[in-house]
Amino acid sequence: MGEIIVSIDIGTSKVCTLIGKMNKANQLEVIGKGIVSFSGVKKGTIVDIDSTSKAIRESVEQAELMANINVGSAYVNIIGMHVNVINNKSCISISHEDREITKKDVEKILYAVKDVQVPEDRQIIDIIPRQYTIDGYDEIIDPVGMVGVTLEVEADIVIGKITSVQNIVKSMERANLRVDGLVIEAYASGEIVLTPDEKDVGVILIDIGGGVTDISVFQNKHLVFYNSMPVGGDHITNDIAIGLKISYAEAEKIKRQYELALTSLIKNDQEISVCDINEDRKKNVKISEVIEIIEARVYEIFSLSKGLLQRSNVSMNTDAGIVLAGGGISYVDGNKQLANEVFELPVRVVSCKTTENYRPEFLTAAGMIKYVSNIRKGNNSGSKVSILKQKNVQKESGFFNKISKLLSRLF
Repeated sequence: MGEIIVSIDIGTSKVCTLIGKMNKANQLEVIGKGIVSFSGVKKGTIVDIDSTSKAIRESVEQAELMANINVGSAYVNIIGMHVNVINNKSCISISHEDREITKKDVEKILYAVKDVQVPEDRQIIDIIPRQYTIDGYDEIIDPVGMVGVTLEVEADIVIGKITSVQNIVKSMERANLRVDGLVIEAYASGEIVLTPDEKDVGVILIDIGGGVTDISVFQNKHLVFYNSMPVGGDHITNDIAIGLKISYAEAEKIKRQYELALTSLIKNDQEISVCDINEDRKKNVKISEVIEIIEARVYEIFSLSKGLLQRSNVSMNTDAGIVLAGGGISYVDGNKQLANEVFELPVRVVSCKTTENYRPEFLTAAGMIKYVSNIRKGNNSGSKVSILKQKNVQKESGFFNKISKLLSRLF
C-alpha cells in the first residue's frame, strides 16, 4: 500500500481530499475523493483549528468511504504568503575508495545545503533538489550509483512561518492524521496545469481560489517566484452583495448563473428580480449591473497580481504568457480578455477538459499527488493507509453504497 498517496487541500472555503496513485504510464488514478465546505480559514490563515480539523476529518471520511481505505497520514498544502523559497548550493567530496555515490552521500549533501540563515519566526519545511553536478557535469537528477570525486547540489529551500505550519499540524492531529509533508501550492498546481514547455520557456501562473490568489513564475523548469494575495472569488461575491444590497447567498447564485466578467459579452441585458436585504422586498436590476461589478473586481485582481510581480522585480517577458487556474474565476467568461488587457501577454485558461476532467476545486489536491510521486520517487513517499475490514463494509453496505454512488456521480 506504500504507493498510495493521500493529499489534503485546505482552502479558504473548502477542504478537498484525494486518495490516489500514479500508474505505470505516470497518470493519476484517483480511488477516493472528498470535499467539505467550511469557514475556518480567513485570508489564507487558519483562524479556527476546531472547524478546520472537523472539515479535514469529514473530507477524509468521504474519500475513505469511496476507496474502502483507512487513512492515517496525508500531505497538506501550504500557500505562498506563508512560505519563502531560497535557492542554495552545496558541495562535498566523495571519499570512498571506489568513488561511487551512495544514498548516504546524497543525504549528507542535502543536510549541508540546508545551511542557510532562517528568520526566528520561520522554519525549514522542505528541501527540493533542482539538479546535481558530478565533477562539472550538471543536470543530473539522481546521482546514486554514479562515480565521481566531487558532488554538488543546487536546491530550493522551502521556509515556512512557524505559526502557520504549527496550525496546519495541529488541525491535522486533531483530525487524527499525521502530516507526511507540506507541499507548496505552486508546485502542486504547476504539476497538473502547466506543460513542460511552459515551465521551460517561462510562464506566470495565476491560481485564484475563494479567498486567496497565488501568483507563481516558472522559468527554465524551476519556480523562480511565488507569493499570494488575500483576495479571490469570494470577494467578487461580496462585492455583488454589497453593490446590489442583496444576501451573500443570492449574490453567489447570480455570479454562478451568468458566469461573465465582461459587459461586452452580454447577449441580452434583461432585468432580473432580486431580494433587497435592507427593505425585505423584491426589486429589479439589470444583468449589466451585476457584470460591471464582477468585471471591476476581476480587473483589480489581475492589476494587483501585476503590481506584486513588478515590485518584486520579476521579469514578465515570458514567452508562454499567463495561465489562469483555480475555482475562484476560472469558469468566468471574459477573464482571459481582462488578463490580456492588464498584462499584454498571451493568456490560457485552464479547463477541466485539459486537466483529466478534475473539477477546479480538486486541481491542487491532484497536483500534490503527482508532485510527491515525481519528486520523491522511490523514497517511501506513500501515505499511511490500510484496507477497511470487509465485514464493516458489508454491515452497512446499503447506506454506504448509496453514498458512494452519489459521490461518484458528483465528482
